[in-house]
Amino acid sequence: MEVRTRLAPSPTGRFHLGNARAGIFNFLFTRKNRGKFILRIEDTDQERSRREFEEDAKAALLWLGVAWDEFYRQSERKEIYRLHIKRMLENGAAYVSKEKEASGPSGTTARREEVIRLKNPKKEIVFKDIIRGEIKAKTDDLGDFVIAKDELTPLYHLAAVIDDVEMKITHVIRGEDHISNTPRQILIQEALGFPRPEYAHLPLILSPDRSKLSKREGGEALSDYQKAGYPPEAMFNFLALLGWHPSDDREILSKEELIEVFSLERVQKGGAVFDQEKLDWISREYIKKMSDDDFYKMAEPLVSKKWALLFKDRISKFSDLEKETKFLARMENYPRDLLIWKNSSREDAKKHLEKVLEILEAGDKEKIMAYAEKEGKGEVLWPLRVALSGQKNSPGPFEILDCLEGEESVNRIRRAISKL
Repeated sequence: MEVRTRLAPSPTGRFHLGNARAGIFNFLFTRKNRGKFILRIEDTDQERSRREFEEDAKAALLWLGVAWDEFYRQSERKEIYRLHIKRMLENGAAYVSKEKEASGPSGTTARREEVIRLKNPKKEIVFKDIIRGEIKAKTDDLGDFVIAKDELTPLYHLAAVIDDVEMKITHVIRGEDHISNTPRQILIQEALGFPRPEYAHLPLILSPDRSKLSKREGGEALSDYQKAGYPPEAMFNFLALLGWHPSDDREILSKEELIEVFSLERVQKGGAVFDQEKLDWISREYIKKMSDDDFYKMAEPLVSKKWALLFKDRISKFSDLEKETKFLARMENYPRDLLIWKNSSREDAKKHLEKVLEILEAGDKEKIMAYAEKEGKGEVLWPLRVALSGQKNSPGPFEILDCLEGEESVNRIRRAISKL
């Protein structure tokens, strides 16, 4: 049997981390089993669905490197739904129900609207979840729930069930917030005589305090991470580790390595905490491993090529470059005491900067290191680096000297001496 999975986002908002993680888990499982991965846009809610959100989802997946094998849009499948709904009405599995609507404005008479309901057998549903084991649910309290507005307008549960069987979906891999939907969908499957796919419900992504993930703590759209300049390979790696980990606890894995070792059985049941520090660490590792040419391509729109490599080991995402390189373009004011190395005195710092200035003005930059080795590297190079950068943490002084043009380095050292 060919493994077939699907990701089915609703285009009613931007594609977020939960969508992306579900897409990655489906993709990894499918590629591991040499199956087919399907992207299905669930846009039956035409009032809220927007084509720009569909495009956002597709662009986000392609940025991550999650390519789909087949693509479907529910709004283009109405005739398929009509045939199944008609069959359910004919065999008594569903019936038309007249619903009373609320009164209109100004006290106008309420009208009755017809909907289609499933005839609920009110039985206990038992299904196996690959991650969570056996799950039982009573369906008595669901009543005869609505499955369609009319023969051409199925609601979510019915459309999903019909699509899953029409697309030969073998595994439904989705967030645990869908567990409560599964009994309804199994009732519909049984009413239609459909086979049951296997289920795997993924843990939710949580904030560090284990509350629901907020926009402030990682809940942004995936496109926001792309704009911030995270490498897509790093984002893929990070999201793959949200609720799953390999048996050897490696944390840096390529897409190919992830495909090789992924299994749904190693997905955790409890919530997966979003860790911004871990994302930044993984991203730094990927940036450091980039070739210089690839790094230049990402950095070029943001910073001079001459400066870029100076910061390759210092950034977590490419948008950091603007902040990191700011001092090269314009020197900010900084406290005088920052120029003083550990137990040195203000007079020592001034003396060493005056000597360095003398060396630079003589055009003998190479002699600075010899002087530093004689007087103490920290005592000489710390005040020089601060004088050139104005920062507690920055690249080394010789790297900065190579970046600063003309008299700028000399002028910065003079200003530092005047502070002292």
